[in-house]
Amino acid sequence: MRLIMLQAKLHRAHVTHSEVEYEGSCAIDSELLEVAGIREYQQISIYNVTNGERFQTYAILGEKGSKIISVNGAAAHRAAPGECLIICAYAEFEEAELVGFKPKLVYLDENNDIKQVGSFIPTQVA
Repeated sequence: MRLIMLQAKLHRAHVTHSEVEYEGSCAIDSELLEVAGIREYQQISIYNVTNGERFQTYAILGEKGSKIISVNGAAAHRAAPGECLIICAYAEFEEAELVGFKPKLVYLDENNDIKQVGSFIPTQVA
């Protein structure tokens, strides 16, 4: 049996740009993608904490160190600058691959700086 599992999460990312006229996707600081283990062009689910919108797109590389989270194309109607997002990447695994598996969880502050990196959801993030 193949299971779809949370692979990585950028928790409480804040939108820096919203570009309706762009082709599509979500540009994310390449450093954040690297830490989370999310690949360029990988499908991502975005959960807008601010307004409750939920949508899917794909990740593209943003400038390293820029802290950019730019929601582009049609998705830009669902997330505006300053809004808070949870960005998740999922992957399919065979059951045997799940032995010892842990997702990569990256917790961000309001400036998209990394506060904490872990592999389990804590009861409270400091």
